Amino acid sequence: MVTLIHTLADHSNDVNYCAFSSSCLATCSLDKTIRVYSLNNFTELPYSPLKGHTYAVHCCCFSPSGHVLASCSTDGTTMVWDTHDGRMLAVLEQPSGSPVRVCRFSPESTYLVSGAADGSVVLWNMQSLKLYRLGNVKDGSLVACAFSPNGSFFVTGSSCGDLTIWDDKMRCLYNEKAHDLGVTCCDISSQLISDGGHGFRYFQMASCGQDNQIKLWLILFADFLGVELKYKCTLNGHSAPVLACAFSYDGQMLVSGSVDKCVIIYETSTGNTLHTLSQHTRYVTTCAFAPCSPLLATGSMDKTVNIWQFDLKQPCAGNTVENESKVAVEDWSEDDVSAWLCAQDLADFVGLFKMNNIDGKELLNLTKESLTNELKIESLGLRSKVLQKIEELRMKMISVSVTIPDEFLCPITRELMKDPVIAADGYSYEKEAMENWISNKRQSSPMTNLPLHSLMLTPNRTLKMAISRWLETQQK
Repeated sequence: MVTLIHTLADHSNDVNYCAFSSSCLATCSLDKTIRVYSLNNFTELPYSPLKGHTYAVHCCCFSPSGHVLASCSTDGTTMVWDTHDGRMLAVLEQPSGSPVRVCRFSPESTYLVSGAADGSVVLWNMQSLKLYRLGNVKDGSLVACAFSPNGSFFVTGSSCGDLTIWDDKMRCLYNEKAHDLGVTCCDISSQLISDGGHGFRYFQMASCGQDNQIKLWLILFADFLGVELKYKCTLNGHSAPVLACAFSYDGQMLVSGSVDKCVIIYETSTGNTLHTLSQHTRYVTTCAFAPCSPLLATGSMDKTVNIWQFDLKQPCAGNTVENESKVAVEDWSEDDVSAWLCAQDLADFVGLFKMNNIDGKELLNLTKESLTNELKIESLGLRSKVLQKIEELRMKMISVSVTIPDEFLCPITRELMKDPVIAADGYSYEKEAMENWISNKRQSSPMTNLPLHSLMLTPNRTLKMAISRWLETQQK
């Protein structure tokens, strides 16, 4: 069942695109603005709308972390915004000055692709915010783009109907005539699938076009075989050109929007239609699934964005706390790991972890080296965040499975201390917990309630070493 729970009607012209992060929804429009909403209550963030483009905004997308938003426009630029405060971080000008129709971040935020009406494709280095590679499709305007979950390649779609596969060096690996009247959109599922019992695993891609069709494809990417694109099937249901498509984060559903004003949700394994939504009064131009909640957004030329809630269970919508309590982490399935990633605000790694078959046991064995060399996570900040969350998970496992000596627990949080400090009352506390206690203008002891004669906190290195030795004995 799918229920319409909210309608956003803030744009003054056609809505061209919408995109989710784990906490926000961004929408862009012919009215030259980008609007950003909180998923908590769908209220617009204080810095919204974002204004800077001088013509229609065609596309917007969040970086994997959700900290950065990109938007592109008829004005020939792709703008990069800070999602914390709405600051404009960069204006990336398409070398040809041609209208930019689509933009996409790579899975690790290393690159940003921008595609333009003259067929130019630019790969921007997001660290330097400089042009890294430039290419061109052979015919038509570039109107669609999607990255593989591992970032090893991306696909573009053109108005002449071609799908082109590129590697991260902007080398053209494959080209296929997919839709006779032109491609309008494409998306790649984060869920890998097996095919034909040959031992290969494939990325699944959907493309839609002016021919009223949605086509499903299988992409095999292997160093020793190169790239193989195989047609799988065609999904029918729309009676007019299909303008948008998107996979759910578990790959089990595909949503599409059309000139016929309808939104159709398909089951990808069977191709069956699950739901048809027909509340929009004009062309449906965009649709997107949220990564960590059972939400779907659809945007239209009727100037509105509809927010839908569905009760079909996705891994990201699962109850991670319940899973953790009932199933040992070592016994987690890949779906359990996906749910955990979403709960830790790491939803953008779901596809990468699934592709590498990371279950609970593999998760606990991940190291800085394996994240760098095997999973190819280039960003130091993202690697550190993943490792920190894994370490917190290990600590939680220890606290559940054994009795922790009371002197190792912070009196404030009652959790195992990682950075113990001694306060003026002579007791040891977790540093962050005690700093928060003091910052809230409490100048009394958490243990005795007597005034603290000093707010100085001294590292308790002896206790920290004792906790480390105890942890080592528990992990053997």
